[in-house]
Amino acid sequence: MNADNNDWLNWQSVIGSRKVWRFSPNAANSDFTATNIHVTSHGTEFTLQTPTGSVDVLLPLPGRHNIANALAAAALSMSVGATLDAIKAGLANLKAVPGRLFPIQLAENQLLLDDSYNANVGSMTAAVQVLAEMPGYRVLVVGDMAELGAESEACHVQVGEAAKAAGIDRVLSVGKQSHAISTASGVGEHFADKTALITRLKSLIAEQQVITILVKGSRSAAMEEVVRALQENGTC
Repeated sequence: MNADNNDWLNWQSVIGSRKVWRFSPNAANSDFTATNIHVTSHGTEFTLQTPTGSVDVLLPLPGRHNIANALAAAALSMSVGATLDAIKAGLANLKAVPGRLFPIQLAENQLLLDDSYNANVGSMTAAVQVLAEMPGYRVLVVGDMAELGAESEACHVQVGEAAKAAGIDRVLSVGKQSHAISTASGVGEHFADKTALITRLKSLIAEQQVITILVKGSRSAAMEEVVRALQENGTC
């Protein structure tokens, strides 16, 4: 059970006397938790704490939310007899899905996170938090969030304010609505088309020895074109 779930007490009444393992990267009283968390350009390092012992883990996926997923997987695996060493090896061999915080190493200490598959306010703000923990000069590249109706501008502003609060170094936007993100961030630049955006990105990559770039937008924004252009031009 997720110890961070607000419905935990309700679930307890349903579970009754059955054995329960709780997992959480935050709750110290959980059966499965993570300590010594360290985010790098290669993934997330942490110590997995379990009822039978602890082991150091390198999770090749960015983002603290993936630690919670890893803890759940560890609990399920141990419940069917997996050893700590087997769990460590399994987590180390996880593969990211293209378009969903997919890491692409541009060069040593230069990382591109392809999160271009889709976007809404929740996933955008979560992506901002992932980027905020990454090393070096942090660049958020955004396209429009679609299908937000009358709340569209306010939602885009909300993402920009989240980027500002997180201390993101630069926000680049392209699209009819995304200018509200770059404007609200206080460190933004808006572009009329992707060609101009890509040119600016290349200059930032050339300027910064240590840089992390996260690309995100709704499906209709087709932000994978930005990722592909960088790769096709030999930047990656």
